[in-house]
Amino acid sequence: MVHALRHIAGWFLALLVLLWRASCRATVRDDPRPRLRAEGRAYIYAILHAHQVSAILINDDRGIAAMASRSRDADLLVPAMRVTGVLAMRGSTRRGGRDKGGREALALLEEHTRRGLPSLLEVDGPLGPRNHVHRGVVDLSRRTGATIVPCVIVASRRWILRSWDRFQIPLPFCRLSMTFAPPLDPRVMPDDTQLRDSVRAALVELERRCDPLEAARAQPRANDDAAAEPRGDVRPALQ
Repeated sequence: MVHALRHIAGWFLALLVLLWRASCRATVRDDPRPRLRAEGRAYIYAILHAHQVSAILINDDRGIAAMASRSRDADLLVPAMRVTGVLAMRGSTRRGGRDKGGREALALLEEHTRRGLPSLLEVDGPLGPRNHVHRGVVDLSRRTGATIVPCVIVASRRWILRSWDRFQIPLPFCRLSMTFAPPLDPRVMPDDTQLRDSVRAALVELERRCDPLEAARAQPRANDDAAAEPRGDVRPALQ
């Protein structure tokens, strides 16, 4: 019974997301994807954890895949991902010495990307610190040869939660602006540390250029692994 109610609630949320998405206007800047598609190159979106809802709403790339946790909350989000064209690869990161499916999800993403289809990774998720690039995006890029395309998605009107990542929820009828940095090709950058640093530098610079006030608020958190505020604090700040 509980599972059935959660299933119904998930699809109701998906309907709301479709209406929410239809109310928003989208702008894309410095888009490298047409060239990469023409060259037959697979690519991986590298985004901040804070921008994941915006990324789902603005998505225009059919067949894109992203990781989603195996939590009950994520069960509600999977239908919304599906109706916006995002395939959910289920899994979570290792906690307390126990892998919760993260490796399996990354393996599914690898198989998906090898087929020439796009993938999306929140490079500093799921626990931060903000703007820190974890190994996943580099490992996936190395194993598949896919190009990394860092991008930020900024909503003109949004809620911002006082969480570790300053999670952003676009408001209906807002303008969503997606801006890309130049693609990062793993074939010409053999050092993993250099590639991770390049992804981070690209995202930091994009946010500084496209969302300077938020970048200024977020950067002190990114430089403090301990995080100044408890991660459970999710009071919203309206912008």
